[in-house]
Amino acid sequence: MPADTPALPVPPAPRRVSGPYRVCFVCLGNICRSPMAEVVLRAELAQAGLAGLVEVDSAGTGDWHIGGPMDRRAQAELARRGYDGSAHRARQFGPSWFGHRDLVLALDRANLANLREMAPDQEAAGPRLRLLRSFDPALAGPAAGEDRQQGQVPDPYGGTPGDYAAAFDLVQPAVRGLAGQLAVLLGVAAVPARVDDPPGFPQGAGQEGTPRPGAVPQQRRGGR
Repeated sequence: MPADTPALPVPPAPRRVSGPYRVCFVCLGNICRSPMAEVVLRAELAQAGLAGLVEVDSAGTGDWHIGGPMDRRAQAELARRGYDGSAHRARQFGPSWFGHRDLVLALDRANLANLREMAPDQEAAGPRLRLLRSFDPALAGPAAGEDRQQGQVPDPYGGTPGDYAAAFDLVQPAVRGLAGQLAVLLGVAAVPARVDDPPGFPQGAGQEGTPRPGAVPQQRRGGR
């Protein structure tokens, strides 16, 4: 990470003394934003030599798309940037997941609030739960107050290709900031920042089975 990069949050220490550090991205339906972040972080981890030290997955707070693929427009945007999201299958986040994740990252404030209500204790609802874009270097400096999205990644579901491109453009720098902080936390030299998109890396399915739905009361139908 360049020397003039603004200070970013320090990820919480691993829950376990051994085994990989576990990160989970969460949006509404787990078919647009959170799987985008998962795919990009997998590529960043491979680039930084962290693939064996960090496990990453994603989920939604809603249950509408469990077992389904990534939204075709999200998948197309990833492909346009050189990433492969074809292996993704949607899952729903449940309360038991907190104890098996070192860091849970929500894509917007509504899902962050749902996750806090679901959290079993103060640790899970506090230091181990954040907005993804808190790791965006642009939001760690003076320009933070100019962010029109208020630290969120807006839901592109049902929107235009430009909406999906805009979501990706918010996800990628935050994920890269996160990867750099994970490298520091885990004692691995971070790869210098790049201006070009990295080559795509196949995205694998998560490590755990689909949790039972119903963890969060549903207020609307849809999901991304």
